[in-house]
Amino acid sequence: MSDHKYIEPEKRDKRKIKNKIYEEELLKLQIELVKLQKWIKHEGLRVVVIFEGRDAAGKGGVIKRISQSLNPRICKVVALGTPTEREKTQWYFQRYVNSLPAAGEMILFDRSWYNRAGVERVMGFCTDDEYQEFMRSCPEFERMLIRSGIILIKYWFSVSDEEQEDRFQARLDDPTKRWKLSPMDIASREKWIDYSKAKDEMFKYTDTKQSPWFVVPADNKKLARLNCIHHLLSLIPYNELPIEKLKLPPRQDSQGYIRPPFTDQTFIPEVY
Repeated sequence: MSDHKYIEPEKRDKRKIKNKIYEEELLKLQIELVKLQKWIKHEGLRVVVIFEGRDAAGKGGVIKRISQSLNPRICKVVALGTPTEREKTQWYFQRYVNSLPAAGEMILFDRSWYNRAGVERVMGFCTDDEYQEFMRSCPEFERMLIRSGIILIKYWFSVSDEEQEDRFQARLDDPTKRWKLSPMDIASREKWIDYSKAKDEMFKYTDTKQSPWFVVPADNKKLARLNCIHHLLSLIPYNELPIEKLKLPPRQDSQGYIRPPFTDQTFIPEVY
């Protein structure tokens, strides 16, 4: 798999990839993800992958392509909602700790503890003292996770202002995507610069040698998916384990059992 040259993330990526090539490359990567999953289980690894970025940057699409071919008992997607009143009184990282992996698991965080440095900071959902404490404690918290043996990987999806606007408009026109436009997404349109400042400040504190941020240029969704999965596979050394040969046993003999007639059952209408 060839490396791709760096593209300035603030400029819209107008490169194209044919659907056939995209599907072929995605299938190759997903086969490798299955091999990685088996290795994680075999070695008892604990993996945490964080996906952050602008609204409509394509984080969910990448998470879906990673998880769709994997065992949900091994690869788990965590997307926490608004904290409860009780959770608001807890140590900030506490509810995220509950979702950390056990041996043989990989957790994909669709947004994470970095909410405090992003939406909470920009929209005023936390105090300045809470924000400053997060910036001080987050790098140490992540060092603790890494020292405990967790493999921590952080991705930031970067999308241009123009591309984000196009995706928002597309969501307005598509009834299957309207749910993706939350009131918070709509409010964020007016705070593009504020979010940029918050992201830059967050990187200054948390883009560390032990736990770096990896930026994914995401104006082109398909290329972003392929590049991100390719990069994820490159970060966790794994070996292909032998595949167990399976043989299906013969079906059990009826032993004289007579099933009730199908007419006793209620079937759904065959509309299609």
